[in-house]
Amino acid sequence: MSGDEIEIRRQQVETHIGVPEGERSTPQSVWISVWMQPAQGFDGLQDKVGNTVDYHEVSLSLSAIAISRPRHLIETLASDIAGELLQCFPLKSVQVKVEKKVLPNTEFVAVKIRRER
Repeated sequence: MSGDEIEIRRQQVETHIGVPEGERSTPQSVWISVWMQPAQGFDGLQDKVGNTVDYHEVSLSLSAIAISRPRHLIETLASDIAGELLQCFPLKSVQVKVEKKVLPNTEFVAVKIRRER
């Protein structure tokens, strides 16, 4: 089994997220990292972008998913992202981390999930 992986690290996206309604009323930034294990290992790619996961398209999807609807929890956003990526891209598995600056005296709060096809 191949351990080949594609990573997008800390993409900043805008979203309406938070438990209080006032927090969801205006867009705020969260940071998303994804680790994707493609269905096709890197050795068989033949140097053709069509044989791999188009990480530019993944990046666009991250932004689109984040802004698509308001959510209370970053856990929900992470789950939505994982499900969408597995459905739309040729992946064996995906790990998603969502970071949000929400607590005082902390760099961020984060959740991380892993989903497999």
